Amino acid sequence: MKILDSSIAAEVADQLLEIEAIRLQPEKPFTWASGWKSPIYCDNRLSLSFPKVRNLIKENLVKSIQHFFPEAEAIAGVATAGIPQGALLANDLDLPFIYVRSKPKGHGMENMIEGKVVPGQKVVVVEDLVSTGGSSLKAVQDLRNAGFEVMGMVAIFSYGFGIADDNFKNADVDLIVLSHYEAMLPRAVARKYVKDEVLNSLADWRKDPAAWNPQ
Repeated sequence: MKILDSSIAAEVADQLLEIEAIRLQPEKPFTWASGWKSPIYCDNRLSLSFPKVRNLIKENLVKSIQHFFPEAEAIAGVATAGIPQGALLANDLDLPFIYVRSKPKGHGMENMIEGKVVPGQKVVVVEDLVSTGGSSLKAVQDLRNAGFEVMGMVAIFSYGFGIADDNFKNADVDLIVLSHYEAMLPRAVARKYVKDEVLNSLADWRKDPAAWNPQ
C-alpha cells in the first residue's frame, strides 16, 4: 500500500471525520459482518453528498492515477461504492469506464462486467474502502479473466491491515490509497473525537482486529 502524499492523507482523513463518513466508537464498538468488533465505521459514500469533499477525493484520485498509472486506458469501478467514484475519475481523465459486479446479473446477458470489454486494455480499478482486500481482489480477478491488464487499484481509505498488504502482494496488485487508519488517528485526536488515552487500544485493533478487546 502506498499513498500519494502524507499531507493529502491527513486532509482527506480530516474531511471524512468532519462529515462523519468515518465514525469512531472505541467504548461502544461496531460489529462487522465477519463478527469482528471494530472501533471504526467508514462509509465513504457520504462524501458524494458534500461537493467540497467529493472534489477533494476526485482530484487526488485523478492525481494518483496520473502519477502511478500514467498508461491507464480505462477505469473500472467495483460495485457498488466504487461505481460513482470511478465514473467521476473516468470523466475527468477522458477514459472509458466499466464496472465489476459482485456476482453476474441474474437475467439478460448475465454480465459480470458492465461496459465495453476490450481484452488487453490497461485498466485501473477504483474502490472506496479496503479492509482485507477480499472483494476488491475478486474484482481484479474477474477483470483479468475477461482479458484486461490490471495495472493497479486506487482507493479512498484503507484500514491498513497486514493481511490486506499480504493479499495485494500475493495477487500482484499495486494499491494506492488517499488516506488510511494510521493517518486518521492524529486527526481524530486533534478534533477531540477520541482521547489520547484510547490511542493504544485503537492501534491494537488494527494490528489484530479479530482478537481486539475494547476493555
